[in-house]
Amino acid sequence: VQLQASGGGFVQAGGSLRLSCVASMRIYSSAVMGWFRQAPGKEREYVGVIRWGVGNTYYPDSVKGRFTISRDKGENAVYLQMNNLKPEDTAVYYCAKAPSFATAPSQYNYWGQGTQVTVSS
Repeated sequence: VQLQASGGGFVQAGGSLRLSCVASMRIYSSAVMGWFRQAPGKEREYVGVIRWGVGNTYYPDSVKGRFTISRDKGENAVYLQMNNLKPEDTAVYYCAKAPSFATAPSQYNYWGQGTQVTVSS
């Protein structure tokens, strides 16, 4: 499975961005899709996870209420809507696929190439 991420860019604090990630093959219901980010000098962390089949979503407290993960089964695509962006959201964002529910990056076996998000103050 190949994952193609897009949608990053430069935005001022308080602004919004929408990231997209398209998978090259069908994603099965048992799988989980996640968005992660990694800032310079920091560990990769999850910012949104969605159970592909039922659509349940999960977020860390740092982005809850600001970020929304969603999916389009027909397009094999997952999205991350990011609102009220803050300078601390600046990072490279990755989409990834895991065979079952997880939030730890080590449990994800397919990764997109990453897209840079920069938020200015």
